[in-house]
Amino acid sequence: MNAGSDCPPLRSMIERLIACDTVSSSADPNLDHSNRPVIDLIAEWAEGLGFRTELFEVRGEKDKYNLVATLGEGPGGLVLGGHADTVPWDAHRWTIDPFRATERDGRLYGLGSCDMKSFLALSVEAARRFAPSRPTRPLHLVVTADEETTMSGARALAAGGELQAEAAVIGEPTMLKPVRMHKGIFFDRVRLVGCAGHSSDPAYGNSAIDGMHTVMSALYDLRAELAAKHRNEAFRVPGPTLNLGAIHGGDNPNRICGECSLSYDLRILPGMDLEEQRQAVQTRIREVAADTGLDVHFDTLFTGTPPAETVAEAPIVRAAEELTGETARAVAFGTEAAFYQRAGMDVVILGPGSIAQAHQPDEFVALEQLDAGVELLGGLIQRLCGDAATAGTRRVG
Repeated sequence: MNAGSDCPPLRSMIERLIACDTVSSSADPNLDHSNRPVIDLIAEWAEGLGFRTELFEVRGEKDKYNLVATLGEGPGGLVLGGHADTVPWDAHRWTIDPFRATERDGRLYGLGSCDMKSFLALSVEAARRFAPSRPTRPLHLVVTADEETTMSGARALAAGGELQAEAAVIGEPTMLKPVRMHKGIFFDRVRLVGCAGHSSDPAYGNSAIDGMHTVMSALYDLRAELAAKHRNEAFRVPGPTLNLGAIHGGDNPNRICGECSLSYDLRILPGMDLEEQRQAVQTRIREVAADTGLDVHFDTLFTGTPPAETVAEAPIVRAAEELTGETARAVAFGTEAAFYQRAGMDVVILGPGSIAQAHQPDEFVALEQLDAGVELLGGLIQRLCGDAATAGTRRVG
């Protein structure tokens, strides 16, 4: 295999990735940028290590791409997967340049340092240090588009059939501790449209706010029912959660409210179907609004991320647990895991940094997590792509 002369040192890779403005935003097109700069860098470095690279434009998205880089031949093997985009940033809340990697007090700061450009660099570095020139099973480096918004990149990857791997590691920040299950989530909005009128007489109109009060009461009841019916003690919050997050309606105290909207999210457990639960919420709302005379409309704010669970006995879970000394756990935040599972892979979520730092001003990753992360990914490469009989079981971290 090429010695990697075109691949810079680890810290330099992270610095160059952070310097790329790959913010994605579905709310504000002015903030939405192409992920191509990161894709091109990873492709260049992977090719320098002997990988074959394929670039896939994500249909329906403007200038957004997926990258699949492969070392080796045949089925099986391991995917090290991450996304190229970051969330937007608030200039007035950052104390450093978000696009310049800054070291301070044992931490490396910068937009995407934690979520998740450091993992992308760690994957390349682990491939350089640990991947054999002719792996027994292939190693894939995968970079997707728009994970922070629509997950269109991962959806396209699952639908396209480009990967035939056995297992995947998705590098969301978990402090290098393995995660094998997470909740699913969707965002919707209900709009009630009635009739405005003078507030001196309720008969002059039909109040959408009054109707929304009825809807909210029904959703509170549904929330309690879901929590009582579905439980998984692996999660810190063991049941589904239904959050009523934003309400807007009316325009003046002396006018009957003609329109009111409520935005909500539902987080569901593995084993629950995302679309079935979306329809269950909408059905409940329509039932209680049926006699109000109000028109009911629904808007999808986020199509959703399905819940994901990999069985505890899966080889990738066992390997991650043995190498870290940690039992794989559950988290409430969503990832691309379900889309990799649709492509036939067992998935572990595992990456440097803490989810508490993701999406925060002055985002950072602890420097000690970088070398430990390379060693850990190297151990997984040996287990899944090399000779499993000779792979070490030394714990990392």
